[in-house]
Amino acid sequence: MDTLTSVHNPALKDIRKAILRGSLTASGACIAESLHLLAEALRSGCEIEAVYAMQSSASRVQDRLRGEEAPLTIVPDAVFQSIATTETSQGVLALVKPPRWTLDELFARESPLLILDGIQDPGNAGAMIRAAEAFMATGVVMLRGCVSPYNPKALRAAAGSTFRVPMVSGARQEQLLAALQKHKTGLFALMPSGSVAMSDCRLDRPCAVVIGNEGRGVSEELLSDAVGLRIPTFGVESLNAAMAATIFLYEACRQRMARSSESL
Repeated sequence: MDTLTSVHNPALKDIRKAILRGSLTASGACIAESLHLLAEALRSGCEIEAVYAMQSSASRVQDRLRGEEAPLTIVPDAVFQSIATTETSQGVLALVKPPRWTLDELFARESPLLILDGIQDPGNAGAMIRAAEAFMATGVVMLRGCVSPYNPKALRAAAGSTFRVPMVSGARQEQLLAALQKHKTGLFALMPSGSVAMSDCRLDRPCAVVIGNEGRGVSEELLSDAVGLRIPTFGVESLNAAMAATIFLYEACRQRMARSSESL
C-alpha cells in the first residue's frame, strides 16, 4: 500500500485529463468511482490497474480489497477531492482495464445487437448498456460520434454492465454495415414514424436495432439500410432513447424465450 500526497502527481494528472475528456486514461483504463463499481469490476474479472482511496475511507476500501490483487494507494481527503467525479464521493476510485471486443465477436450469439448512433447523453448510453445485459443482447456497437461508454457518468449509469457486455466503441458505419451483411443480420431502426409496429415484428431471429441521436434521430445513411420500427404509444409522440431501447430489448428477449419454451 502506497501513499500519495501531491495534487501534481503525474498519475493524478492523467486521471484528471481522462475525466475531462470523458474517456480512458493514457494506459487504457476507465475510471470507476464507487465501491459498487469496484466490486463489479472485480466480479467481472477485469484487470485493476490501481485503486485510490481517500484517507478517511481507507479502512473500508482495504476490507473490500482483502484477498484481491489490486494495488492500493491512500490519498489525503483534500487531494482525492481534486480527482473525484461526484460531489458526494464514497472515497474510492479504481482504474479498470475494460475488456476488448471485435465486431465479429459481437455476432457470436443469436440475439439482438444494439447500435447507438450519435447518442450524446452519457446517462442514456449507460442505461442502454445496462439494458443490453439485462435482456441478453449479443452486444453494443457505439458508432463514431457517440459519447464514450467510459465517460464516468455513463459508467455509473451502466452500474457495472460495461465490464461484461461485449462492446465496440468508435466503429464506422461502413464497418458495421459490412459486418451485418457478413453475418446475415437484419437491421431495424427505432423511430416514431417507423413503417412497422414492433408488436407485428419477429424479433427472435438474428437482428440489430439502431437507436438514434436524442435530437436528430437515426442518420440517413443507416435508415436507407434499415426497416423503420415504431413502438406504439398513446398520448405521447416519442420516448426517451434509453426507454425505447429497453422496450425493444425486452420484447426481443421475450420472443426468444417463448420460442425456446415452444421447442421443449
